[in-house]
Amino acid sequence: MKVACVLANGFEDSEFKQPYDALREAGHDVTIVGLQAGQELKGDKGRETATVEKAFTDVTPQQFDALFIPGGFSPDRLRANPVAVDFVKAFFEKDKPVMAICHGPQILIAAGAQKGRRLTAWKTIQADLKAIGGADVVDQEVVVDRNLVTSRQPGDIPAFIREGLKLLEKEPAATR
Repeated sequence: MKVACVLANGFEDSEFKQPYDALREAGHDVTIVGLQAGQELKGDKGRETATVEKAFTDVTPQQFDALFIPGGFSPDRLRANPVAVDFVKAFFEKDKPVMAICHGPQILIAAGAQKGRRLTAWKTIQADLKAIGGADVVDQEVVVDRNLVTSRQPGDIPAFIREGLKLLEKEPAATR
């Protein structure tokens, strides 16, 4: 499957790298999509770097089967960009698989995609989701709600990867 990984500076190192590697090892084609193609991004902890392969303006959601949203400061930076928010929103409109960890659901809020969903996130984002309303927010290591997999924090990465890969196995690849 073709997976878009939306990323900006300040991503949580492990929440990007471990799922990214697991997706690729499982045979998925993962493309890092960001604000500017060729931009070198740095993880919040300084352990990982990544290069934006495609800008949001160079791709469409229709070119991808699934979406991966790492946490850290990245989702907050991306949600300030309407093109990034529209990109994320399109995956929900087409019921494509979405995997978001930690602060990842911040961009779901901006896209209005939390409404009617059961999900989890980092504890402060859980509070935001509850305050905004429209979502059933729980404090669990991983939550699967139809096409959405969410987790809270780096300690939840193994469960996040496990359930994300299961979700992708169930979905037919639309772009193949």
